[in-house]
Order: sequence, then C-alpha cells, then structure tokens
Amino acid sequence: MLFVALSSAYVVRKTPGLTDAEHFNWKALWLPPVLWVNTGVIILSSFTLEAARRFLRRRSFVGFNRWSLVTTILGVGFVLGQIVAWRQLAAQGVYLRSDPHSSFFYLLTSLHGLHLLGGLVALAFVTVRGWRFEFGTRQDSAVYATSVYWHFMAVLWVYLFILLFLWR
Repeated sequence: MLFVALSSAYVVRKTPGLTDAEHFNWKALWLPPVLWVNTGVIILSSFTLEAARRFLRRRSFVGFNRWSLVTTILGVGFVLGQIVAWRQLAAQGVYLRSDPHSSFFYLLTSLHGLHLLGGLVALAFVTVRGWRFEFGTRQDSAVYATSVYWHFMAVLWVYLFILLFLWR
C-alpha cells in the first residue's frame, strides 16, 4: 500500500497543470546505466530462486544450496548497484532535494532497498539453514514465504523502474 500511495502521489505531482507552473519544476533524471543492469540482476535472481525451489522440491539439497546462495549474492549485488546509481546521480549534482523527480526517485528506491534488505535477511536465513542441511517442513515453508516476498520485490522494482524512467 505504501508504494501504491507514493506512486499515485508521483503521478499527480508529475502531471503538468495539476501543480501551478511556478512550483512544477519537474526535471527528467539521467538514467544511470547501472539501473538497467540492476533490473536484469533482480529478474535473474527470481529465476535462480525458482531453480533453488525446484531442487528443494526434488529433495536435491546440494542444488538448493547452490542456487539459494547465487540468489543471495545477486540480491547483494542489486543493493550495491543501487548505491552505485545513487552515487552517480550525486556526482551529477542530483540529490534528494534537487527537484520533485529526484525526491521521488530517492524515496522510492530507498524504500524498495530497505524492503529488499528484509528479503536478503530471509534469503540468508534459508540459505544458512540449507548449508547446515536443516531441511524439513519448516524450511520448505520458509523458502516458500521468502520466494513469494522476493518475487514481489522483483516485480515491484520493474514497476518502479518503468514508473520513474520509462513512463511518460
């Protein structure tokens, strides 16, 4: 609901004519290329998590461990990529308070990043339990819940990417 509310605020604020011209001051952001890479990374991480789940269903624990670790590494890579993007924008003089578009960019991407960190904690939890070979019903349930959350984070990122940079 938080992202829905912020998205509607973004759309309203971005629409010319809904804000008086003097306060509109909307500036297009330069799209750091690392965000394209990040989008690919988070989509790929959904596929690797699904591979891990398939191995878990077949009770192939070594395969599960391998793919859950890859997913966790991709998740960390995504967060690091976001930091790189923020630093690139800051180097261009684009900050949280530069203009409304940059404010929404930093707000939405940092909130997504915080949620993604929660997903990384869950991924780390199921990955460590897998490496300890602590499998069973509880692990299966934890992996399922983690995957639902992780896939939601991936879809949310694609939505935010389109909203912030591709939607006109």
